Amino acid sequence: MINIALFGAPGAGKGTQSKMLVEKYNLTYVSTGEALRKEIAEKTPLGLRIKDIMDAGQLVSDEIVVEMIDKIIAGNTRNGVLFDGFPRNVAQAETLDRLLAKYGTSLLCMISLDVPREELVRRMLERAKTSGRSDDNEETIKNRLREYENKTLPVADYYKAKGLYIPVNGFGDIQEISKNIIDMIDKKIVENK
Repeated sequence: MINIALFGAPGAGKGTQSKMLVEKYNLTYVSTGEALRKEIAEKTPLGLRIKDIMDAGQLVSDEIVVEMIDKIIAGNTRNGVLFDGFPRNVAQAETLDRLLAKYGTSLLCMISLDVPREELVRRMLERAKTSGRSDDNEETIKNRLREYENKTLPVADYYKAKGLYIPVNGFGDIQEISKNIIDMIDKKIVENK
């Protein structure tokens, strides 16, 4: 199985690159953000709690996220799984290792889309105009980037120590970024055979 974690700050282009990777490798797409927004849209009790947390620019608890991830992995894994926006902290990374081992598999690599902070803010403000996402306003964006830098960046060190971390320049032409990611993944697949 090809299991990939796509990593990057909010606005780094994970959603755009995920679509291409899911199609190319026939992967099950797991987006914690998408799953959380679905709960909010359905106005479930969990969704209402999640909305309050996200509107404040905070990250949703590990317990909620892990429960959703486990359910998705158990349901349909096709040729593998692409994790978009998960894991967000070292505890989640360790939990992901255990979850994948439970299903007899492991993570192939963690692709990190590196984008300058000013560009991230610009992209998210633009996204707010075009997609109507209430969680994309200047104050919330700054909170989310701060949360990312404080809690999520240590995940990169976790995967570096395991030899799974692959940085990719996420700024520039979308097709070029996609090609670079595919080249890196293909190389990792060959190494693991």
